[in-house]
Amino acid sequence: MSDDADKDSKTEEATEKKISDAVEKGNLPFSREVPIFASIVAFLILTVFVAVPGGMKLTAVLSELLDKSDDWRLTSADDARQLFGIVGAAVALALLPVLIIVPGAGILASVLQNAPRIVFDRIEPQLSRISLAKGWSRVFGTAGQVEFLKSTVKFVAASVIVFMIFFEDSHFFVDAIITEPNALPELIRTHIVRLLSSVAIAVTVLAAFDLAWTRIHWRSELRMTRQEVKDEHKQAEGDPLVKSRLRSLGRDRARQRMIASVPGATLIVANPTHFSVALRYVPAKDSAPVVVAKGQDIIALKIREIAEANGVPIFENVQLARALYKQVQVNSVIAPEFYKAVAELIQFVNARRK
Repeated sequence: MSDDADKDSKTEEATEKKISDAVEKGNLPFSREVPIFASIVAFLILTVFVAVPGGMKLTAVLSELLDKSDDWRLTSADDARQLFGIVGAAVALALLPVLIIVPGAGILASVLQNAPRIVFDRIEPQLSRISLAKGWSRVFGTAGQVEFLKSTVKFVAASVIVFMIFFEDSHFFVDAIITEPNALPELIRTHIVRLLSSVAIAVTVLAAFDLAWTRIHWRSELRMTRQEVKDEHKQAEGDPLVKSRLRSLGRDRARQRMIASVPGATLIVANPTHFSVALRYVPAKDSAPVVVAKGQDIIALKIREIAEANGVPIFENVQLARALYKQVQVNSVIAPEFYKAVAELIQFVNARRK
């Protein structure tokens, strides 16, 4: 009941991150019927195009051995090994296309479904693989029921096809008995081609269904609850509370660095209580006066307090203080329109120091 309730709550499609994580862990949709279909098609191709010439070559080699049996002396083990080597090479050459094309077709069908990758998580020991409860759910769950249905369909389809080709047409066995030995292989090959063609057509439908079902089932298994989507979104973009806290800490540190630079300022331009702007001008270092600190209300009062404690001159100019505060960022030089007003204050400070 809890598993059903959990599946019912998974109403959201899997996110890109969920899908990529599944792919990284080797959890990919895979249809077992597609490699089987590819192998059957490979057998059909071999039967139609390769069996006759390959069989003729093998027959020629064996016929030559039988016709010239007197030329082969089996008086020692070396003679027997040589004879078996020739026969084995001829048989291997005839079977070589089968050994290459059939496995190659199955491997190609698997590779085309999913690119091969090495995933160590798939081979790590897991207790769930030997759990009776998990095994029971795999056998009698949705996936197990679908596999049973596919096996039943394959068995019924194969039985019907074999019956229609070999038993419904009773002349096949009669023809096989009365056919000349030289023509018997061709008769058998013809019926095998019919059998493989019919099976390939049936498996095509089954493979197409299985290919679609595996992907639909894989997507459904990856579905997420709304809470999982929210949690993943928070992880991707950061928890808003944490981000807010980090921004607050960043502002506090920047404010502390700004306040620490006030003692090195050349002068302070202030509105009596609301704004304070600390300016530094060192001709050898600065191309123009630089705003090293600025603040409003409490911070403005703090800047004035530190300036007074360190003997930094304070000038009250409401319009200039407001304009500098709004238009110039900290650690930036002032705009040219403020040059004249600020230059007069700097001259006054330099005159007082002399």
